[in-house]
Amino acid sequence: MAAPLPCYHCGLPVPAGSHFQARVLGETRALCCPGCQAVAEAIVAGGLESYYQHRSDTSVNPGALPRALTEELELYDRPDVQQPFVAHEGELARTALHIEGISCAACGWLIERHLKALPAVEDASLNLSNHRLQVRWDDARLPLSELLAQIRRIGYAAHPYQPDEAAARMARENRRAVRQLGVAGLLWMQVMMASMATWPEFNLDLSPGMDRILRWVSLFLTTPIVFYCCTDFFKGALRDLRTRHLTMDVSVSLAIGGAYVAGIWSTVTARGELYFDAVGMFALFLLAGRYLERRARERTAAATAQLVNLLPASCLRLDASGDSERVLLAELKPGDRVLVPPGALIPADGRILEGLSSVDESVLTGEYLPLPKGPGDTVTGGTLNVEGPLTLAVEALGDESRLSAIVRLLERAQADKPRLAELADRVAQWFLVVVLVAAVVVGLVWWQLDAGRAFWIVLALLVATCPCALSLATPTALTTATGSLHRLGLLVTRGHVLEGLNHIDTVVFDKTGTLTEGRLTLREIRPLGGELSADACLALAAALENRSEHPIARAFGRAPEAAEHVENVPGFGLEGRVSQRQLRIGQPAFVASLADRESPPTPNEPGQWLLLGDREGPLAWFVLDDQVREDAPALLEVCRRQGWSTVLLSGDSSPMVAEVGRQLGIGRVAGGLTPADKLAELARLQQAGKRVLMVGDGVNDVPVLAAADISVAMGSATDLAKTSADAVLLSNRLESLAQAFVMARRSRRIIVENLVWASLYNGLVLPFAAVGWVTPMWAALGMSASSLLVVLNALRLART
Repeated sequence: MAAPLPCYHCGLPVPAGSHFQARVLGETRALCCPGCQAVAEAIVAGGLESYYQHRSDTSVNPGALPRALTEELELYDRPDVQQPFVAHEGELARTALHIEGISCAACGWLIERHLKALPAVEDASLNLSNHRLQVRWDDARLPLSELLAQIRRIGYAAHPYQPDEAAARMARENRRAVRQLGVAGLLWMQVMMASMATWPEFNLDLSPGMDRILRWVSLFLTTPIVFYCCTDFFKGALRDLRTRHLTMDVSVSLAIGGAYVAGIWSTVTARGELYFDAVGMFALFLLAGRYLERRARERTAAATAQLVNLLPASCLRLDASGDSERVLLAELKPGDRVLVPPGALIPADGRILEGLSSVDESVLTGEYLPLPKGPGDTVTGGTLNVEGPLTLAVEALGDESRLSAIVRLLERAQADKPRLAELADRVAQWFLVVVLVAAVVVGLVWWQLDAGRAFWIVLALLVATCPCALSLATPTALTTATGSLHRLGLLVTRGHVLEGLNHIDTVVFDKTGTLTEGRLTLREIRPLGGELSADACLALAAALENRSEHPIARAFGRAPEAAEHVENVPGFGLEGRVSQRQLRIGQPAFVASLADRESPPTPNEPGQWLLLGDREGPLAWFVLDDQVREDAPALLEVCRRQGWSTVLLSGDSSPMVAEVGRQLGIGRVAGGLTPADKLAELARLQQAGKRVLMVGDGVNDVPVLAAADISVAMGSATDLAKTSADAVLLSNRLESLAQAFVMARRSRRIIVENLVWASLYNGLVLPFAAVGWVTPMWAALGMSASSLLVVLNALRLART
């Protein structure tokens, strides 16, 4: 059978018999669904069809975007709702919107051109790097709700952008760190040229006037480095001294401050060596390391903000008479009654008062099949109501909700996270004590022997033993190793991965989306009775499932025609009419009762078995399951060769958990676990002395990802899971994780080599500097050479 045509708009397969078309660029184009048809027609009607000539990727299918309800959009016209994100400049309003659905640069051109063509829009500018749209428009002529609807009309979803306060503060600090790093690098290069010209070794035979000018130029250029770029070092040193705690900030500040003061004295007296080049070099190298650490903290701080995306912006609140009113989520209170239509997100933790439905809790539990829910059952905010309308009594909001509890588990687990940098800090702590004591002793001794040389020898000692290489040992190797691992498909977000992989003895896997594909697929069709072929039975089943929101329906694909009078019976199946034939699909007893017969025995094989039947009797069995990833057996074989124990912990309570464990030969299997259960299981393993690697992908895995010794999230994982993990498997190929084990161990070995070398250099140079054999110039060169060696050793990791 020929492969189906791709949809001209989104690239998805066009179902056989589809009649959805649009005339674009002078030709009739086949489209997969009415959503793509409506978007394509809107683009053409706006005179923007050249978008299709310039795009570099297919567009997002409109059905994959969040649904924009008219009532919800109208809420954005309220002044109290607009107050946090809409500003007014005279008669014009200004706002920032976050745009979903952007796939290439042509999308930005399309959005801007479409909005600028509206009479009320003064300006529209889209930042493609963060998908943020800045709009200035006359809101008296064009309400905000209509502006959002116009963006939706061409296939994109827009939401008001309101930055999280903590994330915004981290972003400001990050921009400041980049400026400091840039200023230090730029000025250091100029200082080096000016300072080197004054060195006797270059024998430039400078005139006294030129020598003095170069000294003052070096001082002028170094001053911003000290008082702008290095302020954090001095503040940190003062803070640590007040708390009687020695860190590298103390030694760095002494070296930078001492070199700067010595350089001022040399400039004023026109004698001695300049140390301004050393100041710039210290600042540049150390600021680069601090910047890498800041970026890691920024990713961690943004993790909790991702939970907001799991909750709807608004909901339907019921009054005493039973009438519904759409309100913002912030307006809900415990005890309120809310109506949740099929296909809508549940806005808060609550208890069902009326209605029967199924609730998709995969975002929290990892279980891909929705669970039947009825009156008296509890539901969680952020989960999806699949089939029937539900009336809930709100029980928990905000900090009391289950999502907030997961965040608290995350924060508690992260507090105990080990880091390779702690090793450098511990070494530096003792080394600093030795260096400072030695500096005092050496200074006193030389003051008695030769007071004129005492200051220079102490300064040379501080510069030569400055733990610059020790500070660079970890971040430079991490930077190079991260790039190498990235090429293998593994993005390392925290440095302790490279330290800890050599010590792992237990690997814990999630099931759904990790060892399996995370979606139901139709594995087999078994016709019964011989009346209909397998293809005919599939066509009938697809027609019944055509309009269902249930994940099972997706396994049957799209049918050109939908069944008529379809009735959903939550927990049992669907009933409807196809070509005058009354059909049912779902649980065997439910289907067999249509023909008033006993249900046939369910095949004794793993999988989700569904029966199709009509008034005459059963027609076919359909078996669906979540397929094990093709490369999962190879990864499990690597774990066995390493001698690692394997454990499967899943939120799925179906028999598939045990079946997946059996297929892959996993040592221990447990299903139906909550996030707290998973965390408890992990704690038991760690209390038994196990070093655990966790691989998962869902919000329910977040606490255990954070608490594991090392954690890896799949590339298809939720944003919160990825920001909580120590590494992200971008390619979703488990074989890439197996390849990355070797690279990670090599990376860890080179980092240890860097730490050993930095410690040995500082330890060996100390006695030579103390006896005056190391001049200030050679001290600076030695420190630079030590740092350069660390960097070159780290660059070996670039050879994959």
